[in-house]
Amino acid sequence: MSPRLGVKDVADRWARSARALRKEDQKYGKELADLAKEHSSEAFVACNDPLEAATFSVLVEILKRQERLNTERNDDVDP
Repeated sequence: MSPRLGVKDVADRWARSARALRKEDQKYGKELADLAKEHSSEAFVACNDPLEAATFSVLVEILKRQERLNTERNDDVDP
């Protein structure tokens, strides 16, 4: 199975697992499943393991969000 199809399978399992979470946590589980598929063509080429590729994709997106939040926070501070 190609890494891309493997990541889709991982993300599908994560989405099913998200439905088993507490109601208030389900949206986060679904979001992780969505983030896993975010870099399907770029990141997955170098990863042979679908779980590694999915995790890499999620972590990249989390770091991007963190950087945006930090930038917004710094922009809100008056010099």
